[in-house]
Amino acid sequence: MAPIAIEPIIVASTPSSKIAPSITSKGTAMDAISDMVDEVNVYRGTHPSAPQPSDCDDDETWRTEGSRFDSEKDKTDFRRYEDALDHVKAFYKTQHEKQTVAFNIAARERFLHNHHASMTVWEAIEKLDTLVDESDPDTSLSQIQHLLQTAEAMRRDGKPDWMQLTGLIHDLGKLLCFFGADGQWDVVGDTFVVGCAPEGTVYPHTFANNPDSRDQRYNTKYGIYQPNCGLRNVMLSFGHDEYLYEIAKRESTLPQAALDMIRYHSFYPWHREGAYRHLCDAEDEKALENVLAFNPYDLYSKSDSPPDAKELRPYYEGLIEKYFGGKDRKIQW
Repeated sequence: MAPIAIEPIIVASTPSSKIAPSITSKGTAMDAISDMVDEVNVYRGTHPSAPQPSDCDDDETWRTEGSRFDSEKDKTDFRRYEDALDHVKAFYKTQHEKQTVAFNIAARERFLHNHHASMTVWEAIEKLDTLVDESDPDTSLSQIQHLLQTAEAMRRDGKPDWMQLTGLIHDLGKLLCFFGADGQWDVVGDTFVVGCAPEGTVYPHTFANNPDSRDQRYNTKYGIYQPNCGLRNVMLSFGHDEYLYEIAKRESTLPQAALDMIRYHSFYPWHREGAYRHLCDAEDEKALENVLAFNPYDLYSKSDSPPDAKELRPYYEGLIEKYFGGKDRKIQW
């Protein structure tokens, strides 16, 4: 990634839970934040003991055939943010005001460079049974039920087992709510690019009180980035997607398509509204296809009919065994 012509961002050498990056006005054409972004996006990806991602099946009909389970659903009933409850609107107001460049660097240091719990994948899934996503206008079910609904819809449509498992685990990053996150605003909700002007977001007017909106380094179309630098070289607003993406890279043999689905599934401004295309490169085109193949199962499988977790557990533990090296293997979260 080419050096970015902005002021450097310096992370104080204090304990990770206390980090408060300071931004200096001295110097230009510094690549400090470029290095930080690169570090964030490859962090632990080259861990010497990390499993290597497997290739997708040669048969890629999972990408081209589309979804069938949702053929009779009225898609206009989903993502109706104009009719959302007040707590959903309040959530996004808080998220859009607080997700700054400085916060994102500190959050990555705090959550990606430290371990917070040791659990199997299924234990992590069960942990989410007490969590309801405050940003979701479509369902009030707990997260374990949403995960099983997503995976089961893929299973009914005959999607490959790695994709079913991706559906099952895609929201496990919401464990951040139990690891000392400041609130759900830094865990859930649609993601967007920090470090440049936001595009295609819900409730765009709520960015007015974000300090970065008044900072000339961050409030332009490209901000701290170069044209077509590739999404792997940008910082998405920190939350469960970015967190689980790093975990899955390190701990599983899921294919790159699954990693794309995990990292970008909440990036609705990009994959639904067509925003940020000026930052994308050729690699992102394939990633977009992967996320679009995943998205209907994440969004339209939501219903108020809870699946039977006890009955389904043996099947999905078999997939966990295959791609995480053992259903009883403890993952460092």
